[in-house]
Formats: sequence, structure tokens, C-alpha cells
Amino acid sequence: MSAPLVRTKNPGIYSRGNRYVVKERDQTGRIQTRSAATLAEARSIKAQIRTDSARGEFRPRANAPFDGYAIEWIDNYTGRTSRGFKKTTRQDYKRDLERHAIPFFGSMQLADIEPRDIKRFAQRLADTGLAQSTVRRIVASVKAMLATAFEDSVIRTNPAANVRLATKYKTDKPTGQHARALSDRDLAVVLAQIPEKDLLPIELLASTGMRVGEMIALRWSDVDLSERTVHIARRLHRGEYDAPKSRYGVRTVPLTEHMTKRLTEHRLAQRNSGASDPVLQTRCGTPLSASNLLRRTMKPAALAAGVPWATLHTLRHTFATRCFKHGCNVKQVQMLLGHHSAAFTLEAYIHLLPEDLPALSFLDDLPRAGDGNRILRSDAAF
Repeated sequence: MSAPLVRTKNPGIYSRGNRYVVKERDQTGRIQTRSAATLAEARSIKAQIRTDSARGEFRPRANAPFDGYAIEWIDNYTGRTSRGFKKTTRQDYKRDLERHAIPFFGSMQLADIEPRDIKRFAQRLADTGLAQSTVRRIVASVKAMLATAFEDSVIRTNPAANVRLATKYKTDKPTGQHARALSDRDLAVVLAQIPEKDLLPIELLASTGMRVGEMIALRWSDVDLSERTVHIARRLHRGEYDAPKSRYGVRTVPLTEHMTKRLTEHRLAQRNSGASDPVLQTRCGTPLSASNLLRRTMKPAALAAGVPWATLHTLRHTFATRCFKHGCNVKQVQMLLGHHSAAFTLEAYIHLLPEDLPALSFLDDLPRAGDGNRILRSDAAF
């Protein structure tokens, strides 16, 4: 996390760590932000902006290298909507810029970047085997940065404004490595491999479709055993509690009769637990670790069941597929999973298994050779 801005004795000049930040309005009323290595340099930048603005001669900088601007931008970006910019999103943007965008664009001037460069960047990401959704997320950070640069007149045109990414990228990722769902039989075998003392979290994921972070963040105040529901309103993400991935993630999910009974027994066993305590916790009373749950419980069970590819997230795909298979429509499954659209749910989370395909026995009634002539003669008789 970047250091906070600290006011200095000079209005409009702030210190951040061992550097300084200048914030000064130009003649259009826009706040111009500049970074300086020393206080003297910051004063000089502030005076120059003020003098040029008074004369109506101020021109925003045009020579800004990608790497330098990106580092400054991510520390000051406040989002593009009234909802602001979440701390976790800033961390994601910072990571994506540092790992992928800055190594690709380097010190290339923002003004020199063209739409084809954005597309080349996206294809380079895909060539490394990253998923389609990951490519789009990383490119989104670059698009947001360039949009800010355009709004602040750092660049005259936004090269990413009308760029449309390919709907499918050719990647080097081996075929078959895509999300899958467990069949009813495989799910039963996986559950049978897990010791009773470790079973509750896996059953809860499989019967509610929650994300792992959402399950770990559950408090007893979120569980209504009399109504047999769980209200999902937060998640544990990178060690911190946060809102769900999007506003669609806030939802209420029904509990099965079996799951209600299991949670009731679990609550009685936690005699001293209060409403704000975690539903699932370690023996020390700390929140569960998703990595430990995967490594110690899910992976050994999946390996023993003959489905070594199955992960904790596989249970979410399995839940969606089972719901659809047993009569839920796509909109209902979307709401249960907390997705933004039913189309995304249908495309990414509902998987037809071989045993789900229809028998097509009605095709046994196909006309046989010679039937056509008999039908024609029969029609002619009328």
C-alpha cells in the first residue's frame, strides 16, 4: 500500500515517503498532479503551473513514459464512478501493472501508444496461457489509466477508447484445462474420502455454491437456521474482510434440510460462539485458511476419488450444474451464485455431463427405406 499524502507548510505540496506531490489547478480548473524528488523541485513545478495558468499558456505535459506515469497514477486513482475505488481493486491494478503492463510497455511514451499496441499486449498475455477473463482484467487496468491520462490532457487521444478485444484468443494452453463440474457420483465419492471432522466446509460449498472467501467470512449473524437461509454480504480476500466481488454478490442463499441440521449441530458444539463469531474457524478460533482447506482436505480427497483436477472452486461449478440439471432456470442459478448476468452463468458455470445428454430414443422411429413410396401411394388413394 502506498504511503499517505502529508501536508507540508507549502499549500498544494504534500510529502509521500521521501518524495513530494504537487496538486495545483490550471486555467481550466483541473487539478494537475506532479511528482517531485525534492521540496525545491516541487516548489518550482507549482510556480510554473501557476505562472503559465495565469497567462493562459499552461499546456499539460505530453511527454510521459508509461512506467513512470503508471506508478504515479495507481497511487492517486480514485475510480471512475461515484462508488469510488476499493482498496482491493487498487491492489489488483497495482499488481497487474507491475507484473504485466510495465514490463511490456516500459518507458514508451503514452502519446506514442496506439490501439494496435493494446491489442498486442492482450495477445501477449493470452500467449502465456492466461484465461480470457484474466486477460480482460489486466487490460482493464491499462484502459483505466489511459482514460485518466486523456481526461487530464496528458495525451490528446485515448488509444484504448474504442479497442475491442478478441472474443477468443489462441493460446498455448493445453486443451482440456478448463473449468469442470463433478458428476453426482464423483461428488459422493469425494465427500466419502473426507473425515467427518473436516467435512462441513466442503459440504457447505457443495450445497450453497458460495465462493470460498464468502464461506470463510460467514458469521453466525449471517445464518438464519429457522428460515434455513444464509445471507452473504462480505468475503475474506487477501487476509482482509471486504464486500463481495460486486453488488450482485450480496445475496441470500437457501440451506438444504441436511445442511441446516449440520449447522445446527455445529452451533451447539460452539457453546461460547456469539453472533459476530465465524461460523467456521480453526481450533485456535481464527478464520479458516482457503489454501490449507484445499491442500489438506480437498486435494487428497479428489486424488483418492480419481478426480485430481477438482478444486474448491470446482464445487461452485458443480453446484450450478446440479441446480440446472434438477430444474432451476438460468436466472435462478445466476442469483444463487451472485453473478452479474445469466449469460455469464450459462457460459462459464453450467456444464453438461455425458450422462445428462438425452437418450434420443424417439429417433428410433426414423422412416425406413421404401416407406416414402408407400406413403405416397396411400396419399394418392384419397
